[in-house]
Amino acid sequence: MKVGVLQFFSWPGRRVPLETVYARALARIDIMDGTGYDAVWLAEHHFTTYSVCPSVHLMAMHVADRTRHLRIGTAVSLAAFYHPLRLAEEVALLDVLTGGRVNWGAGRGFDRTEFATFGVDPEQSAARFREAVDVVFAAWTNERLTFHGRFFDFDDVEVLPKPAQKPHPPSWVAASSPDAIAWAASKGYDILMDPHSSHADIATKQQLYFDGLASAGFSVHHREIPVARLVAVAPTRAEAEAVARQGAEWTVGAYADPKSHHHVSPDPNAHLPLADPVERYVKEVIIWGTPAEVVDQVTELHETSGLGYLMCAPLSHGTFELFTGEVLPHIGGL
Repeated sequence: MKVGVLQFFSWPGRRVPLETVYARALARIDIMDGTGYDAVWLAEHHFTTYSVCPSVHLMAMHVADRTRHLRIGTAVSLAAFYHPLRLAEEVALLDVLTGGRVNWGAGRGFDRTEFATFGVDPEQSAARFREAVDVVFAAWTNERLTFHGRFFDFDDVEVLPKPAQKPHPPSWVAASSPDAIAWAASKGYDILMDPHSSHADIATKQQLYFDGLASAGFSVHHREIPVARLVAVAPTRAEAEAVARQGAEWTVGAYADPKSHHHVSPDPNAHLPLADPVERYVKEVIIWGTPAEVVDQVTELHETSGLGYLMCAPLSHGTFELFTGEVLPHIGGL
């Protein structure tokens, strides 16, 4: 099993200077570089304290400069908000300057504030995102690019540089809704899976993806599917539950509130009325417990749903320390 970290730059309550948020995250990334993690995955968000990282590519370059072994992923580049040729150039340049350490993850986004502020029609965002992804891959794999689509139109453009990794960096598209999963499978694209679906939903969606790949004539073998999971680890079960509950409250309040009208849901089931959305996260979404219990939970997910790449999103610094020291050594060999 590979293990990476989904790194947020959360600023809850603005209780400390923002520079402290970055310093703490970067210190954690320094530890990742020498402790067996495969990659740090940087989360792009805009106009929210849930995670203050509006440029994952700029942050990735800074991370690359202070690490030597860690792969550097984007989870995700919000492709619907970029001109796709600029996106292709930036990620390719990042890959060249990091010596080929880039993992590229692309996503549509679903915050209406982001769509409104960037002037992207939410109703067109899925189609725009998909076309942008197609343009990026075409720009990387063709000496010169000619592309005629609904949103973008180019004739005989040489896009430079090309990525260091050939034919391009390992790449994934974020897919949560059945429609997005079907589209990714129809194109043969690898997928990232989100931190907000329940464990059971992740298994169901993964099977839907495999069925779609097979129907489209693509192999299902050797597919690496990073699955993002919120994680809370503490010395005692009670302490871990408290961390999980606090993390769930912050997530629901700041980002994934199912009652919010600020989000364009990537999953038609994600905003169904819930008696207690926080309780749903604690019971069905977050991996939490003592180190031994978390090892058991990850092992069970590996055995029952084929989890092969855990993208861990620690809900506290203590979680990161315990996960690194007491969980990671036991799950890396699964």
